[in-house]
Amino acid sequence: MLLLGPDPTCELSESLRGILESAARDGIHLQQESLSDYADYEQQDQGRGVWSDLLARAKPAVVFLVSPWNRLRQARSLFQSLRREPPEPPVVLVSDASEPGEMFEMIKLGAADYITSPLKPIEILPRLWRILEQTCWGETLGHSRKGKDDGTRFLIGQSQTFLEAVNKIPVIAQCDATALIAGETGTGKELCARAIHQLSPRAARTLVTVNCGSIPNELVESELFGHERGAFTGAVAARPGLIQEAAGGTLFLDELDSLPLLAQVKLLRFLQEKEYRPVGSTKTRQADVRVIAATNVNLENAVRAGRLRQDLYYRLNMIPIELPSLRERREDIPLLAASFLCRFAREFRKHVNGFSPDAMLKLCMHDWPGNVRELENVVGRAVAFADQSVIRAHEIKLSQPVPESFQEMKRKLVEQFERTYIQSLLIVSEGNITKAAEAAHKNRRAFFELIRKHGIDAERFRAKDEL
Repeated sequence: MLLLGPDPTCELSESLRGILESAARDGIHLQQESLSDYADYEQQDQGRGVWSDLLARAKPAVVFLVSPWNRLRQARSLFQSLRREPPEPPVVLVSDASEPGEMFEMIKLGAADYITSPLKPIEILPRLWRILEQTCWGETLGHSRKGKDDGTRFLIGQSQTFLEAVNKIPVIAQCDATALIAGETGTGKELCARAIHQLSPRAARTLVTVNCGSIPNELVESELFGHERGAFTGAVAARPGLIQEAAGGTLFLDELDSLPLLAQVKLLRFLQEKEYRPVGSTKTRQADVRVIAATNVNLENAVRAGRLRQDLYYRLNMIPIELPSLRERREDIPLLAASFLCRFAREFRKHVNGFSPDAMLKLCMHDWPGNVRELENVVGRAVAFADQSVIRAHEIKLSQPVPESFQEMKRKLVEQFERTYIQSLLIVSEGNITKAAEAAHKNRRAFFELIRKHGIDAERFRAKDEL
């Protein structure tokens, strides 16, 4: 963090410094610079090189720009200079001004926030964490594993349900039993499998990933177990299977429920005996492979429907891991979004460093049927087309519309309830409005107004002999 003030002894700067020093942890450092040491506010062209050098040295995650009320216009000029310097760090204006007009202008120009005296930790620190979480620095704050080579550094989150699953990984990795990862599409099942492999004693060997749903049924056995020359039409040469390729390492079977039943029988034998027979071969081979499977469906239902062998299910489900959907851990959305924004900004060479409050609200309100993968795609698309340093709400393109406010969502839900409730009463009363009104404990006139409001035709609920 960088604190810029008119003088080190300025009361406003000293007050802010004391508050920020209490937050200077987790690798975040506070640096204070006096404005009197640099070019004058008004001399933007002369001072730009100085600011560029300062930002290059300090590499601040956030800049706090302290300005007394009588120098706000000059501070605006300085702010515009700061905004021209990549990577355009978020700037928070701090002032003792009682009139917010000039500060609103800076918000329009791209300031991350503004704070007015009296300064209080309870108001400043939550704003600081929010800003940091919406930038690349959010990864450092939100995910304690960042920087540790323990295989889980790409599994970002701090919600209780997510951590309950992730914290099992180091323990699961040390045993050699089969594991079954369950979770909706896009929840990070492959990342979880990679983390288990990387933390296991098998990490030096190969991790082979197989999407069972992408292999044609007639080729599944050949892909997994290999085949001999002439085993089937087109088999012009012998070929080792993926199990042999994963020898000594880990075989990750994604979309397990897509395996045909005959391949399931052979896989079960391999899991039990560590031996298999290539297609067209009379010889049995062995391979030391750990198997991790994953599915996005309820396997108990698949067993009941006859799509999955019960004995294979129990064998694979020795160590279960359940990854929560993104809507079950909405508090992780800002951390994930910040991580994706940081990565895509680097890849696309864009000077984008955060989300506007409305944009983040829009992300947090979405149900994310595609989970983390959908969020990643949405953020990537927003960064690619961004024309400012902050992603705005209209740049977040979602597959489903999101209500603009709590009031709008409440209005739609109430409207849906009223319509369903009225129609249900009319069905029971066979279109008799008086009886329906009595059942609703409303007078007939008020109930009739509700019918008109929702455009409901009461006649279509009448008994046929009354028409």
